[in-house]
Amino acid sequence: MRFRLASCAILAAFLLLGAGSVFASDDIPADSATEVAQITNMKGAGAAADSTDLADFDDFDEYDDTKTLVYDPLKGWNMIWFHFNDAMFHAVFKPVATGYAWVVPAKPRQWVRNFFTNMLFPVRFVNNILQGKFDAAYMEFSKFLANTSWGLLGFADITGDMKRNWEPERPTADGLGQTLGKMKIGHGIYLVWPFLGPSSIRETVGWVGDAFLDPLTYGDLTFLEFVAIRAYKNVNELSLELKTNEYEAITAGAIDKYAAVRDAYIRFRAKKVKE
Repeated sequence: MRFRLASCAILAAFLLLGAGSVFASDDIPADSATEVAQITNMKGAGAAADSTDLADFDDFDEYDDTKTLVYDPLKGWNMIWFHFNDAMFHAVFKPVATGYAWVVPAKPRQWVRNFFTNMLFPVRFVNNILQGKFDAAYMEFSKFLANTSWGLLGFADITGDMKRNWEPERPTADGLGQTLGKMKIGHGIYLVWPFLGPSSIRETVGWVGDAFLDPLTYGDLTFLEFVAIRAYKNVNELSLELKTNEYEAITAGAIDKYAAVRDAYIRFRAKKVKE
């Protein structure tokens, strides 16, 4: 556990100290950036599984004022990892998730998703507080108490169909990356991480920060056990989205898959910051 925490702290410090552009606006000069033109429903680290605030691909006009530029000086390096992730998705993750879905019924797989969503309550709660979304923080706290106690540690989402205390429901925070964006901190440069996928300096720092709020980080687990649990969580998630997988929806028919995914990711993060 100490090794994981130290690694997270070192990575966050390196990114913050080594990339001054992260504190700059996202308005990068056009000759050194790529215009954002798409949107997707890629979720943050603490996004609730029952979230309904994700935009459709047809809702571009509503966010025309969020067209920003993302600096992509590491495109060659990023493309190596993009093609690696793409190959792993089609050759490993999707076939495994398909076989898993064939063996395990949908209901138990939904219970597993509920459990991991409930476990990431601290990520959403703390970032709601940091963003001043106190009503959303109260909602998250109430859901966590109910689902943990009456929902058997969160396997059952007993609050999913309950009437809210206010309408419309305040969008809940999905992670520190969103919080940093609300603080007017720009993306810095665009990054693609192996297995993790599209990111940026800001979103990577946010991911590291969220790791300190993830209860799994503090479990008495070896590195391999930690990775295995994470991999199972992601395979289970993918098994529930095989017919509506957003990655394939973005890349299907795209002339430039890399650009399509990058633009979709940056555009959606801009939407999340506006919430």
